[in-house]
Amino acid sequence: MNRNEFVYCPRCGHRLERGHRFGRERAYCPECGFIHFRDPKLAVGAVVMQNGRVLLIRRGVVPRIGYWAVPSGFVEYDEQPREALKREVEEETGLRVAVGRVLEVYRLADPNKQGAFLLFEATVVGGELRPGDDVTEARWFGPDDAPWDALAFEHMQEILKRLWGEP
Repeated sequence: MNRNEFVYCPRCGHRLERGHRFGRERAYCPECGFIHFRDPKLAVGAVVMQNGRVLLIRRGVVPRIGYWAVPSGFVEYDEQPREALKREVEEETGLRVAVGRVLEVYRLADPNKQGAFLLFEATVVGGELRPGDDVTEARWFGPDDAPWDALAFEHMQEILKRLWGEP
């Protein structure tokens, strides 16, 4: 049993069983018909550039506490990805952004979660830089002072190398 699996039906409380449903084995409720679809998480992140520098945040939460990453977070069930990203960037950095195009799509870097990470470009449109939720520091970095050895996730290295070339 996977820790992401339900044991009891969230609708009626009956114990779930496993069986072939909609093309694969899934947990289902023989009492009310509920089927547990294991949907992936969706996270969004922003490459915010200003004067050749990129905005990075120092993570204050698991995984990779103390390491640097782009502002990012999870999309809530009632949000669109771009609106979620605007919210996350403002919560983490105090800055309001306009969200542009998708730059890349990655797997989630957190090994405890399955899902996708959409990386967008974004432009500052207001606010004042300050660390916020889940963040201990927020700073602008150029290629010469970027924290290459303290980046939270492998794809952060790839992102910065794409922006500036090799360190």
